[in-house]
Amino acid sequence: MTYQPRVYRKSAESPDLVGFVVVVGETDLYIQAEVRLTDEALESVRQARTQLERHIRRYPDFATSLRPLPTPDGCPMLVKEMYQAAQQAGTGPMAAVAGAVAAFVGQQLLAKSRQVIVENGGDIFLATADARVVAIQAGRSRFSGRIGLAVPVGARLGVCTSSGTVGHSVSSGRADAAVVVAPNAAVADAVATATANRVRGPQDCQQAVKWATQLPGIAGAVAICGDQMAVGGEIEIVPLTAGREGLVRAAPDELFLDREATGRIE
Repeated sequence: MTYQPRVYRKSAESPDLVGFVVVVGETDLYIQAEVRLTDEALESVRQARTQLERHIRRYPDFATSLRPLPTPDGCPMLVKEMYQAAQQAGTGPMAAVAGAVAAFVGQQLLAKSRQVIVENGGDIFLATADARVVAIQAGRSRFSGRIGLAVPVGARLGVCTSSGTVGHSVSSGRADAAVVVAPNAAVADAVATATANRVRGPQDCQQAVKWATQLPGIAGAVAICGDQMAVGGEIEIVPLTAGREGLVRAAPDELFLDREATGRIE
């Protein structure tokens, strides 16, 4: 797979946090914390990869299955969470890997920083003391980079994205973006994959989001395909505009979002 520069990270910088990149093998994280924690993050990534690599050597299907697998006894917690997330979403365990690794690293770094944001290929673990906005990238859709997810003060959650048209996500759908929010980042990642799989065209956005938000532990979901968007659950979508420090929250009238496109699903 050819490496693609993650240029979207520039717009994700938070002026009150220190940002740094950690790369180990295929794992490429952009981390923001109150202090630079490069060494600690590297050690955490190595621990996560060691657990995954050892488990895959013992259970090769873990790395290739596109369907849920039973959880073997004695799994490390990181691996166990991936099995459980896949069972909830109806995917293979590796559909949860980016979110699971982001959360694994982020939770360890919280010992040295009360605020941590870990982005792993568009899948995010976030623990924040301040209100923030996570921009949603959706390829060529008119919504791409123009809307964001409002994150409230004190939140600790996963915000994960899958796409059938952008990036390296494995998807059988055509969603420009399927975003899922959940307290557990591994679950958010697997459910985002399954949600994107359900979007074969703009007409599928609403049903895909309805499916996702009916699952236990899902705070909300967004599905975007072309010029159509559906939003469901207890999340707030806000308009964004370009500012000196990247994408910032705009006044509501700066972006027209019609009622049908953004209608909340009950």
